[in-house]
Amino acid sequence: MNARPRLLFLITEDWYFWSHRLDLARAARDAGFDVGIATRVADHGALIRQEGFRLYPLRLARRSRHPLADLAAIWELIRLYRKERPQLVHQVAMKPILYGSLAAWLAGVPVVVNAFAGLGYAFTDRGDTRAMLRLALLKALKIAIRLSRSVAVFQNGEDRDYLVAQGVVQPQQARIIAGSGIDTERFVPGAPEPGAPIVLLASRMLWDKGVADFVQAARLVRHKGVRARFVLVGRCDPHNPAAIPPSRLWEWADAGDIEWWGHREDMPAVLAAATLVVLPSFREGLPKVLLEAAACGKPVIATDVPGCRAAVRHRSNGLLVPPRDPDALADAIVLLLADADRCAAMGRTGRDMVVREYSVSKIAGAMLALYRELLDLRGDGRQAPAWV
Repeated sequence: MNARPRLLFLITEDWYFWSHRLDLARAARDAGFDVGIATRVADHGALIRQEGFRLYPLRLARRSRHPLADLAAIWELIRLYRKERPQLVHQVAMKPILYGSLAAWLAGVPVVVNAFAGLGYAFTDRGDTRAMLRLALLKALKIAIRLSRSVAVFQNGEDRDYLVAQGVVQPQQARIIAGSGIDTERFVPGAPEPGAPIVLLASRMLWDKGVADFVQAARLVRHKGVRARFVLVGRCDPHNPAAIPPSRLWEWADAGDIEWWGHREDMPAVLAAATLVVLPSFREGLPKVLLEAAACGKPVIATDVPGCRAAVRHRSNGLLVPPRDPDALADAIVLLLADADRCAAMGRTGRDMVVREYSVSKIAGAMLALYRELLDLRGDGRQAPAWV
């Protein structure tokens, strides 16, 4: 591998890079890569530059559906890739995979890693509108991934198996690397806040995260006479089609159903204050917040769906409940709130699991090994696999 190969991350939002890919970028930098970040810059530009990364602000918007805006976004990426000439681009999530793969093909980028952070909005519902969007995405993904000859990285086996079955990805080009890793020295066990137990849902404020089911479960738990505080933590995401309007969140808070703490940067302290951490999502890649909660020694409750099943071992470090079922969610919350010993045991098991399987060093090490493998296949004259 050549000295300081140029690695470029393509991610739609700077806050997402900061929360989900910063540790990997640091590990790549420390391993000798020249790291750049291409993203839409909102709040974290100065912090990214302070890390020593090259920053390339983009106009790419996740919610854009205008053909001219989409073509402009692809052209912006083509120009960036041609100018910067990265040896490797690591593209995260659906739109960067689609647009970035086309740009990488046209710009002649030698190595492309496409990382699926879950399958997203189109794959969380069976309605006709999303079914049409899903079909179009599958066709577009198949073309883009084939053209870029990329390696596809999945966070769980179910997403991989689905896209392999759909013919989007060939089995030999698919890898599973479980998320982005957890800093187990930053996320550590801590005693919950005194007083009424806190049941926490931390995520973007999206309908697809099961936020409405959480609110309904909170009402049901209170009707059972159980004392608890139900807290939502997370930003609104107006660029996502499943975004919950802030007015609805404040309506729930004003009615006393939940507390909404908004976006928080101090997630280790937020998780430490909680008694239970809940994520009733409709589908996930690998929910980082559940692993962070487990690292903090918290029992977790999640829905029995792809992604959540990888983070929650039923009756071991938490409980799995059916999706879109507030009654089952409420029953699980009541069950754990009534059994402190069981919660403590689940917390210990979860902490051990994360340290053993999901630490930053383990996950970043696996991704860096993949980078080196792909760069070597391109750089030393050996025969590359058929998909490269």
